[in-house]
Amino acid sequence: MDPRTTALIVVDVQNGFVNDRSRHAVPAVQRLVDSWTKAGAPVVFARFYNAVGSPYERFTGWTRLRSAEEQGIVPELAPYLATAAAVIDKPTSSALTPELLDLVERSGWTDLALCGIDTDSCVYDTAVSAYHAGYRPWLVTDACASTGGNAYHEAALLLAGRNLGRAQLTTTDEVLCRLGASKAAA
Repeated sequence: MDPRTTALIVVDVQNGFVNDRSRHAVPAVQRLVDSWTKAGAPVVFARFYNAVGSPYERFTGWTRLRSAEEQGIVPELAPYLATAAAVIDKPTSSALTPELLDLVERSGWTDLALCGIDTDSCVYDTAVSAYHAGYRPWLVTDACASTGGNAYHEAALLLAGRNLGRAQLTTTDEVLCRLGASKAAA
């Protein structure tokens, strides 16, 4: 994982997705973003919004993430928005929107380090989309969480290990070690 060709994608670490089952991931995400930013490597924030009439509403009755407060990036990460490579607003689970895909291609990124909320939905779907688009997704396991709890988080990691490869599952410490090694080699 080379920070010159890897972007850190922070998926949906928003007020409306942080609860007692997901809050523990926020410090790890903040640590990643802070180190990534200090290394001069690209950080992208994905921000979900639930449009009126969305499949979430029509099929499951879920109507959250509609207010500006719920959609807001958590206060711990908000200062980093100004220096982010991009902030991508998305009405779907995958953050690999046409806008982000264009940015990835233009920037020459080959790998995407993914962290955020929900491991079992938006993070996993982004990883699968990246994989099928030909980009290596890295899931930073301790910097992800699920609002539904640890069973959903672990289920997503089990599927990711099978479908994307166990080698793509990593931790914050491993990523930061690679980041430091790459920075020293540059």
